[in-house]
Parts: sequence; C-alpha cells; structure tokens
Amino acid sequence: MDVRYKNPIPTLKKIKMKHNLHLLILFVLFITGCKTAPTTPMPDSHTLTIFAAASLTDAFTEIGESFEAANPSVTVTFNFGGSQTLRTQIEEGAPVDVFASANAKEMDTLVTGSFIASNTPQIFLTNQLVVILPTNNPAGIEKLEDLAKPGIKLVLAAEEVPVGRYSRESFALMDTAFGNDFLSTVLANVVSNEDNVKQVVAKVQLGEADAGIVYTSDSVAAPGLKSIEIPAELNVIAKYPIAPLVNSENTELAQVFVDYILSAEGQAILEKWGFGPIQ
Repeated sequence: MDVRYKNPIPTLKKIKMKHNLHLLILFVLFITGCKTAPTTPMPDSHTLTIFAAASLTDAFTEIGESFEAANPSVTVTFNFGGSQTLRTQIEEGAPVDVFASANAKEMDTLVTGSFIASNTPQIFLTNQLVVILPTNNPAGIEKLEDLAKPGIKLVLAAEEVPVGRYSRESFALMDTAFGNDFLSTVLANVVSNEDNVKQVVAKVQLGEADAGIVYTSDSVAAPGLKSIEIPAELNVIAKYPIAPLVNSENTELAQVFVDYILSAEGQAILEKWGFGPIQ
C-alpha cells in the first residue's frame, strides 16, 4: 500500500528556514521589549557642600531645608565656622561647592588663589554689630560707655575673625565720640578672644562674660539675652559675599543654590533671622 503522510517530514532546508524565522521573531520581540521599557532614569542624588560663616548658622540651616524640599534629589551639608578658618580649609583642599563669607577679605584671597572665579562673588546680605548682655546683667551695663568701666569682663571674636575686626573698628569710632582713652580702656577689659561669633554668644549665655559684641543676627538667634544697640554712626556694616568654587563637582547646582539665596524667598529667610538687605 502506498501510504502518504498528510504532513510530510520537513526537509533540512525547511527546518533551517523555520529556525531562522523563530530567531527573527525573538529578536523583534526583544527589540520591542526594550523600546517599551521605561526610558526616563531616576534622578541622580547630589550632595551640595556649603562652607558658611558661623553667623549664618540658623538662617542657612533653614534655607538648606527649604532648598532640599524644592530639590528632593539634593542633600545640603554645611560647615559653619570663622570665615578665616573656612578659607584656610578650602586652600588646603577641602571639597566645597559654595563659600559664603562674612567679609570680602577671605573671598578675595580665594579669588587670588584661583579657588573662586573673579566674576562670581556676589554680596547677598548685610549685617551690623550689637552688644549682648547676660539676662540678669550682673555688671549693670546700661550704655556703651559702661563697657570701659574697670572690672568689666568683655568677650570679643579674635581680631582675624571678621566680627572681631569689625568690633575693634566700632570701638575706634566710639573712642573718637567718647574720648577719655575709651579704645585702650575697653580693650583692656577683653578677657577672651573667640574663634567665631557663636562662641562669643555662648560665653555670654554661660555667664562667663559681662558683655560681648556680635552681629544683630546672632542677637535675634539668642532672644534670651539682653542687648544694647550701637547707633549707625558708631557701627560697622558687614557685607557678606557668596560664590561657587571653581573645582566644585556640582557647578550648576552650586549656582542654583546661590541664585536661591539671592531670590525673594531666600532673602525673606535671611531677613527673618535679622540680616539686612543687599546694599
């Protein structure tokens, strides 16, 4: 009997053709699957490192939280200290994205050393001096002239610290106004020279000093202390510059942070903490 298969056994050539067809189908499915996969990568996380004058501690901490809320992939870290100390750390190679100084001197030094581009520093706030006293005011200080009384324990920031230099400039103005060798007498009452303005505040809070000279913003941040205002003609206006670092690994983000500081929102936070507007 002549038996014939309804489905004859495929030849080797047909098998190869079917095999190739299967491979082609798999390849198309693979390519199609790749195209339908999500193409938007998750945002990269960034850590932004800010070196800032100690007087900016409270305001910048709040600004950092606000900036992180607006930029969820960014973590802002701060190093607060005397501007001169921060400048030295930058010169020694500390990785920094943005530097905010309490004076122009430290910023200018970094520009000269090519750590900061000459066209980038911008003044972002002003500040001025105030006398702070312990809550119970044991020395009975009522006016600026009382700072020169014998036995007064006065704490200042060191002369190389911006606020320390401003304090001495203000005393020189008082010397002209008050006479009686005010400058030499008041400086003789200095019992401690601190590394930054926050340490001056701490000494007064702990009762280790009868008075200290700090920024208005530091007085706002320590409402438990008494204060004596220094009139404009005897005061010194501090202008704070800010700039991104040349070697920042987050150059664009660093500039975004600087822009935020200069924005209406950033300026409002600074004003809240007792800083003055840009002049």
